[in-house]
Amino acid sequence: MSSTPSLVTRTRVVIVGAGPAGLTVANLLRAAGVDCVLLEAESREFIERRPRAGFIEEWVVHALARHKLADRMLERAETQGDFEFRFDGERHTVPTGELSGRRHYVYPQPLLVTDLVASYADTAGGEVRFGVRDVELHDIDGDRPAVSCTDPATGARHRIECDFIAGCDGARGVSRAAIPEGRTLLTRHDHGVAWLALLAEAPPSADGVVFGIHERGFGAHMARSPEVTRYYLQVDPGEDAGNWPHARVWDELHTRLAAAGAPPLTEGPLIEKVVLDMHDYVVEPMSYGRVHLAGDSAHLVAPIAAKGMNLAIHDALLLGEALIAHYRGDDSGLEGYGEACLRRVWQYLEFSQWLSYVLHGASSGDRFRAGTASARLRRLLGSESAAKAFAGLYLGEDADL
Repeated sequence: MSSTPSLVTRTRVVIVGAGPAGLTVANLLRAAGVDCVLLEAESREFIERRPRAGFIEEWVVHALARHKLADRMLERAETQGDFEFRFDGERHTVPTGELSGRRHYVYPQPLLVTDLVASYADTAGGEVRFGVRDVELHDIDGDRPAVSCTDPATGARHRIECDFIAGCDGARGVSRAAIPEGRTLLTRHDHGVAWLALLAEAPPSADGVVFGIHERGFGAHMARSPEVTRYYLQVDPGEDAGNWPHARVWDELHTRLAAAGAPPLTEGPLIEKVVLDMHDYVVEPMSYGRVHLAGDSAHLVAPIAAKGMNLAIHDALLLGEALIAHYRGDDSGLEGYGEACLRRVWQYLEFSQWLSYVLHGASSGDRFRAGTASARLRRLLGSESAAKAFAGLYLGEDADL
């Protein structure tokens, strides 16, 4: 920006983005006495209501609990330990909890964000600036990096000088864009399908996750709360959500999730309809100069296996702990930060790709792919060892190998 900042301040770490990753980093730093400032382009009300993912892996809950960040989740969240496939008119349950000894916690991201904001800003008195505009990163490869932004109330420019910047502002954020071209490698994978993501004001029609595999396309049911259910329908890439009125959505859901003995779906108003193209990407390295990326700034895993928020928190835990260690004289965590994160990222990407092949094979129009996808699924359902491996990966077991 050409205007001169009206105020220059200093802190140790500036965190850009108040999603699960940024808020986790902020809470860890605040608790350890490391000065930080959290910047967020949206309002507090917006981020606390924005619909997002709802499955949290058990290891994440335990990790947050160690930092006293999971009290409300442990009180309120339900857990799920079964996974159901429906295909060829039959139901097939995989007892993932029994097989792995773990559970998924069902806790929508807005609730977690609300908890983390309250912990950082209200309880611990951490500094957070909502609604900031025109955020820019400066001198990120030097010894005196800084972040500038415009105050939404006064229009004044503020410059915050710091030691490090945690870029937690997602795929379209300014943090990754600030890294000079050619200094990172972006690897992308396209699954060749899209999902119509739906939220229905309707009670769940099954206890847990249901994946319907059908020649018309994949369909899914995921319980979110006693009053709200998440559904997905496979659609063509680039599809317009407006082409899917209420009646068409429910007709397809009834068709793709049909199975003998299954309870009928409970219909209700659709309060969200968004088309998501299924693709993944990885940014390497995850650090440049004094900027360290976390969450969707560094990698995106399509919601096929519900891994995104878990990866974001994994990054944040490692980054927060590494920054704290730096101020105690140990830089090994920062030096190995990206490599440690990416081990889990690549494991989750591989599992997501495997599951995508199974879920979308029947509707691919490719007889070979459909046949091999069916073979994978029947091996999973017919082999205890295969089922245990699936359950472990689905629930986040041994993901750092």
